Amino acid sequence: MKYIVCVLIVLLASCARKPYASTNKLYKQQAKQYADIIKKYPLSDSFNNTFIGTTNFNLRKPNFVIIHHTAQNSCAQTLTTFTTQSTQVSAHYVICKDGTIHHMLNDYMRAWHAGVGRWGNDNDINSSSIGIELDNNGFEAFTDAQINSLLRLLSALKNQYNIPTANFIGHADIAPTRKNDPNIFFPWKKLADNGFGYWYDDTTNVLLPSSFNAMQALRIIGYNVKDSTAAIIAFKRHWLQDTIPTFDSAQYKVLFNVMKKYE
Repeated sequence: MKYIVCVLIVLLASCARKPYASTNKLYKQQAKQYADIIKKYPLSDSFNNTFIGTTNFNLRKPNFVIIHHTAQNSCAQTLTTFTTQSTQVSAHYVICKDGTIHHMLNDYMRAWHAGVGRWGNDNDINSSSIGIELDNNGFEAFTDAQINSLLRLLSALKNQYNIPTANFIGHADIAPTRKNDPNIFFPWKKLADNGFGYWYDDTTNVLLPSSFNAMQALRIIGYNVKDSTAAIIAFKRHWLQDTIPTFDSAQYKVLFNVMKKYE
């Protein structure tokens, strides 16, 4: 009996030290399955055995970074969500309020974070992006530690994968009818000042051309304008920190200025 108690204590202590040991094991198993699939190609001789393996190839690389807030109440809750198979959601990185970065998926693999969305002509954002989730319930400011960790991570990703400056965007930007993350407290200007996304310049002396079309401008930036109201709100959440679904004259100038950076 004493031996059994000791074994249980050891097992409980091990679980406490490695709470995600079982999900890490599942991750490795699934990654191995994909590696095995790749090794099987070509799958058949349906092309009369004409397969000749090229020597010039590499892995697909991410071209976008999509930033989210978790809309949950703690980092632990989000980690549980992303390690529970039935949820069918994931991200490459989760950044906690204290600045801790959890890397949850190899960057070359496809996470399930963007869902149905579009940016420009890309309508499969999951296949071309890295997803970063910030622990935030959607109604609060982001911590300095969190943003500092995010900036370090974005710098590494931009350098590693040569991600264009324009391609650091939010979940609400690619899915304006469904999502509002990251919330209006997210410091997009600070990111732009560090080379991750664009910001507008002083618009005091900007003169709008008579032919200026707001919907065309949003489309040039990348927004899906099928729902024009949702697109306006998404733009204003990102660049103007409000969600009123109309532009005033000064805000039209901001839109024009941002558009010029994407042309």
